[in-house]
Amino acid sequence: MTLADSGPGEASGIVDRYRAAHLVELANRPTAADSDELIDSAGAVRSDWQDLAATVDLLGTQGLQARGAQIRRLLEDDGVTYGAPADADQPAAPWQLDPLPLIIGSREWAELSPGLIQRAELLDRLQADLYGSRDLLHRGLIPPELILGHDGFLRPCDGLRLPGPNQLLMASTDLVRSADGWCALGDRTQAPSGAGYAMQNRRLVSRVMPGLYRDTLLERLRSFFHTLRAALQEVAPSTAEAPRVVILTPGAASETSFDQAFLSTLLGFPLVEGQDLTVREGRVWLRSLGRPEPVDVVLRRVDGWFCDPLQLRADSRLGVPGLLQAARLGNVSIVNPPGAGVLENPGLVPYLPALCEALLDEPLRLPTVATWWCGDRASLSHVLSNLSTLVIRPIARGVGRANRFGEQLSRAELAELKDRIEAEPHAWCAQEALEMSTTPVVTGTGLEPRRMVLRSFAVAAAGSFQLMPGGLGRVAGQVGSLDVSSQAGALAKDVWVIGRSAVEMGRSAVEIGSAPSSIDGGRARSLDDVALVPVASGLSSRVAEDMFWLGRYAERAEDAVRLLRVAVDLVGDHSLRPGSVGASSLTVMLRAVTAVTTTYPGFLGAGSETRFAAPQAELVRLTVDPTAPGTLAHAVRHALLSAHAVRELLSNDTWLVIGSLDRELLELGWSTDPELGLRRTLSRVLEGLLAFSGLAVESMVRDAGWYVMDAGRRIERSLQVVALLAATLTEHRPAAVDDLVMESVLISAESVITHRRRNPGRPRPIDLLALLLFDRDNPRAVLHQLDQLGDDLQRLPEAADQSINPLTRLRGVQAWLREVDLQELVRVDDPVSGLAAGPGASLVSQGGSRPRLRAALDRLALELTGLAESIAGTHFARVIPPSPMPGVPTVGLR
Repeated sequence: MTLADSGPGEASGIVDRYRAAHLVELANRPTAADSDELIDSAGAVRSDWQDLAATVDLLGTQGLQARGAQIRRLLEDDGVTYGAPADADQPAAPWQLDPLPLIIGSREWAELSPGLIQRAELLDRLQADLYGSRDLLHRGLIPPELILGHDGFLRPCDGLRLPGPNQLLMASTDLVRSADGWCALGDRTQAPSGAGYAMQNRRLVSRVMPGLYRDTLLERLRSFFHTLRAALQEVAPSTAEAPRVVILTPGAASETSFDQAFLSTLLGFPLVEGQDLTVREGRVWLRSLGRPEPVDVVLRRVDGWFCDPLQLRADSRLGVPGLLQAARLGNVSIVNPPGAGVLENPGLVPYLPALCEALLDEPLRLPTVATWWCGDRASLSHVLSNLSTLVIRPIARGVGRANRFGEQLSRAELAELKDRIEAEPHAWCAQEALEMSTTPVVTGTGLEPRRMVLRSFAVAAAGSFQLMPGGLGRVAGQVGSLDVSSQAGALAKDVWVIGRSAVEMGRSAVEIGSAPSSIDGGRARSLDDVALVPVASGLSSRVAEDMFWLGRYAERAEDAVRLLRVAVDLVGDHSLRPGSVGASSLTVMLRAVTAVTTTYPGFLGAGSETRFAAPQAELVRLTVDPTAPGTLAHAVRHALLSAHAVRELLSNDTWLVIGSLDRELLELGWSTDPELGLRRTLSRVLEGLLAFSGLAVESMVRDAGWYVMDAGRRIERSLQVVALLAATLTEHRPAAVDDLVMESVLISAESVITHRRRNPGRPRPIDLLALLLFDRDNPRAVLHQLDQLGDDLQRLPEAADQSINPLTRLRGVQAWLREVDLQELVRVDDPVSGLAAGPGASLVSQGGSRPRLRAALDRLALELTGLAESIAGTHFARVIPPSPMPGVPTVGLR
């Protein structure tokens, strides 16, 4: 069903058309009765959806499409991504979100919540039993091969326990609504993902639907994250007075890296990779910027098998050697415990009712989709006889283990699947193909019904569990598709649970605000109390290195764009006047562009004559080519990648600025006439880079991460200035040419106004060097950078290894610069008559040079490079991950 386009004047027909199409669908498919979230079986808009339906009618198709476009733009601006990037040098694809929320009424949520809480409690008890007494196996309530033969059951984790009553701190359940009501599809206990996406969905939908959001009484999501934060601190070992929690991530290449980074931001806990942690004397330590910091709780987003290469997968690059032993000694708590992945086994579903009676002494409240485990002979016979109507699922996920929809398979595919099931029946189960409900989605042609899945989230609190109101909604990527998964192109939905009024909740707003929260149970510490405890930086060496390179690449991009703008302006002014003074200065500056950016051969070496003849093409390449080191696009792309690696430390405003830079360059690269838009693009990119610099100065907290980033910026700016001076001032030219060259250098270094005010006469090399090398009051001068770098280094935590001290080396460079004789630097040696060869060289050189300046600049570049290396050696030392075994995958991403 697709609705035809309608303009504002036809807006009132949108919901009516959706209703009419739904009634036709009901007539054709009686089993789809009452299967739409917006329209009931009688064709009426459901009561809780009335306001949304009115908004849809008001906006019309064009208005809804505009909201969809705004959502896509906001997702790009905020850098919200999903999926592993196809290329390590490119970010992942944007997250997909529909602007219309999925609405659940307060009464309906109140009826659904007890079943979800009970299910989380059941999984929690099941986790404790399977890695404890295994009484359920001994009593025969679960077939042993269903557990012991499952990839998620980790024998080395036997006996591991978390402090407190709960062994499973987080649980998720995927739900669908059928004609009979809500039904559970499966559970996520390994490392449940999506809570961060759910919060981001709420933030974006509230921005594109502000009136509807403001006027709707909704259950808010923030309390869930407060509860999660407190719950993580509660399970810290009893010896931890101020628990330190980290979130263990597979890294920026993870499919859900945004979700992990945003969760880190919401909780305020550092995001770390396996190489950031080490185990010493039975304790886990963070390799922080400075001395190692103890870690008490690890919230893992790495699959269980990959957590510890010593006791689990030896080829894992994602884990921490010795982590399980530290947990076994009670020195660290791992959440959820490694081995919790066995609870995701869909083959357990047929046994859940009996397990609920055994563990909770009550019937299972939330129905589960009819499931048959093929390890049971009767169930196997049923599955093989009905393959074409069932959904076939492996009991463990992995490569080549995707769900198969029987109705979509050919006879040959069904026969092959039957053979696979008969070969290892215990590894397969089958589920009934439910008639899942649909919900409206905004498309390019109007509204379409898409099948919907809801993922709920529960967190342990006060001996039970607290739910996130609603959760993460997902809808199929195509009309009629049964596969509702992000891998299959599903769109996300913000889930609105209609709130209850204070009267309905039986307490006043004052009581709501003052009542003790569920997070205060047990070994309670309020969030305010925890915040008062002084904590260390929590900044790992890896994150510090990424911040350092973020500063360097941002500065490299800013300097490159300034130099390119100068070159573009000179091309426009002088390229058509060969042999003139302006053309000669243009030649010098184009050669400087190649030398400073190191994008050889460029305007130096082989083929330079062709590039001089049409310099715009080369300047466009230096702007938009992200694959060539030294180009503007390369610097911007790597700044973006560095930002992705530390996005939990960056504000939304900062991300908005960084994310827009790459898009500007892409648009220029896609242009049919990029040379025409080059000047405009360079100006737009410079505006973005200046905004990022301003945010860094005015908005970022001066913590260790900021000082590391600023140190990177200072070193890069110094190197860029030195390279520019070496490319332009070490050769002696006629005064007229040198005047234009030096003015171009000053413009590129953003110092031309200062120079003119201080030196009203013609520019002289000695004045320019004084301003750009030795003027401590000039923010672009090298000596100013070194002074600021010294302040940055002094503010960093003291490193455990003092054998390499960057400050000592820095002071040596400063002392050397103070003794440099400017008069000697600018003296020209061995001038000879004659003209230099090469295109446009008639006025480029008089044959003289400044060898002392060249030598000084070469030494300064080496010293600056050495400073960067000493900072890296002191603060960024990384552990080389173990090499993988041939043919064995190295990641376990969800």
